Amino acid sequence: MSRAALQTVREAIKRGVFEPVYYVIGDDDYQKEDAVKQLQLAALDPATRDFNLEARRGAELGGEELSTLLSTPPMMAERRVIVIRDAQGLKKDARRALDTYLKRPAADILLMLVVPAAAKPDEAISRSTAVLKFEELSGERLPKWIAHTASTAHGLEITDGAVELLQSSVGSDLYQLSTELDKLASFANGKVVDEAAVAAVVGITPGETITDFLDAIADKGVKRALSLVSLVLSQPKTTGVSVVMALSTQMLAIAWGQARLDEGVSRSALAKEYFELLKKTGAFTGRPWGSAASAWTKAAPNWKKAEADRALDVLLDADVALKETRVSNEEQLVTGVVLAVCASELAVLAA
Repeated sequence: MSRAALQTVREAIKRGVFEPVYYVIGDDDYQKEDAVKQLQLAALDPATRDFNLEARRGAELGGEELSTLLSTPPMMAERRVIVIRDAQGLKKDARRALDTYLKRPAADILLMLVVPAAAKPDEAISRSTAVLKFEELSGERLPKWIAHTASTAHGLEITDGAVELLQSSVGSDLYQLSTELDKLASFANGKVVDEAAVAAVVGITPGETITDFLDAIADKGVKRALSLVSLVLSQPKTTGVSVVMALSTQMLAIAWGQARLDEGVSRSALAKEYFELLKKTGAFTGRPWGSAASAWTKAAPNWKKAEADRALDVLLDADVALKETRVSNEEQLVTGVVLAVCASELAVLAA
């Protein structure tokens, strides 16, 4: 849905034609605020912007005040822009005023109603407005966003390896990614941003990311995986739950890949099928789709069905333990998961 929302915003800005009311919803607050900023910049004349821009919070507005805001004409300009954040917090009298306005919105006002990620959108408002829904970026869209934002917003040329390392260390938080890109712009001083630059600025070393940990498990490299547990869990945005989720996706993918190979699918075709599967499911991989598909394709022939089944049982138990009880030591739990998932490899090493 985020793509449709972005396209709507871009078309409105390109044509200079705006809907009277936008309802801005979804899980990604960064993209929502960026859309609001772009729309208000495009809709207002810079010379009169201060006179024609109002930004309020829903809970702070009474019915009479909101009615006054919505009935005030623009000053020396084509339109006014009104942004109401936390629109779900409108009091009853203000909500009545809004409902009345939505029946006949003014042609010279651009109203944006913004709802935070945690709040449930209002269906009645959705039916009366142009809905802009922004979901969190994931899969192949996230590295594209990093590269695009690095170039357009920060003037950076960034390598694919640096993009992957940045995503592995920061995750999908666009606010944090934008902050790190800003730091990288200052650090690079016009030079190409590579993995070494990301390592220096973000404080993460290539070879010690969640991607490296997942690769170690896929390769049954138990010693390598164990050495990475504490390093991975110490990184921002990484928890025992996110690690177990990424591992669960990986083992499901490997098991599915085994079945497809048994059916006669070639490895090259399997890699393409993994991409299609990810597009359909949007599964949490914990890393860029490209590296995930490559690792799964390589690993699928090396895991027996019984091994994959046992690994999934272990991961299910770990997921329940993390979500339903207070685990005092996530590192200990993830270490146990590594040992149990790679039990057959440990037996080989011990022999």
